Amino acid sequence: MMRFAVILGLLGLAIATSLIIWSGYEQVLQALSIAGWGIVWTSLYHLVPMTISIIGWQLLLPGKKKASRAFFLYLLWIRASINNLMPVARIGGEIVAVRLLMIHGIKKSPAIACTVVETTLSVVAVFLFTVLGVAMFTLRISDQNIEWQLMMGLLVSLPLIIALFVVQKIGVFGLLNKIFNLMFRDKWKSVAGSTARLDHAVRTMYRRRGRILACGWWQFASWVSGTGEIWLALYFLGHQMPLAECFMIEALIQATSSAAFIVPGALGVQEAGFLMFGHLLGLTPEISAAMAIIRRCRDILIYVPGLIFWQAQEGRLLLFKKK
Repeated sequence: MMRFAVILGLLGLAIATSLIIWSGYEQVLQALSIAGWGIVWTSLYHLVPMTISIIGWQLLLPGKKKASRAFFLYLLWIRASINNLMPVARIGGEIVAVRLLMIHGIKKSPAIACTVVETTLSVVAVFLFTVLGVAMFTLRISDQNIEWQLMMGLLVSLPLIIALFVVQKIGVFGLLNKIFNLMFRDKWKSVAGSTARLDHAVRTMYRRRGRILACGWWQFASWVSGTGEIWLALYFLGHQMPLAECFMIEALIQATSSAAFIVPGALGVQEAGFLMFGHLLGLTPEISAAMAIIRRCRDILIYVPGLIFWQAQEGRLLLFKKK
């Protein structure tokens, strides 16, 4: 599976490079030179939606022992760095986040439950964000084929989201326990904890409807605030666009990237999305390609340091254990 993801990543990188060359390599470089330091400011703006997102995550954590927002921002930074840059199908970051919560002193059950529920609510929030963006987009353009394809994509996603909630209500950890017992038998029993306790913690968390609604709201606000990143990129590229159209682009790019979750960083898929949706909204190929590159610069400036910091921390913990 890991090898397959790496192959997809390399293929995506080749596609992304080809699309940028097709857009006009020299024109794209000229557009980026106009943006200059604006690339850095646009990348740093990503800390705004990240900060909004962690407010909802922190609200879910039960008990008197609370981790600070600074710690949750650190958690999200590490989690997003792993999910966006490594071939882990965007779930490896959650596993690391749970481990870091437990190292911080949070008990196993609430650490896992709050991460599972927050991830689920984030999926729902990005779905609603995408639905709104697609609705606005279909009113803006007149291409019925693309409208139909986008609507079908949403219809396919809806049952998966419903199934996600149903499985958690039934008992996702109990179900996984049965599957892993069949696959690994005694080896799994030696490492598995109380799955019933984990399922109970998840169900209990969903009963706190006030916190669930608040977390969902903050997650949705986080996705919406990402619109500012598109607006800033276009502003520094010297091509300002109304916020409503920036909203559409961000929503559609998030939908495209989510659909390509198995491809590390959605390489190639994200670039194709910028070019296609940008063209339909009146952007030139070089501006759309420049926006895609600025999004990749964000990954380099924010997520690469996250991976390096995480690896350094893991190495330090390993040394302490040996001592």
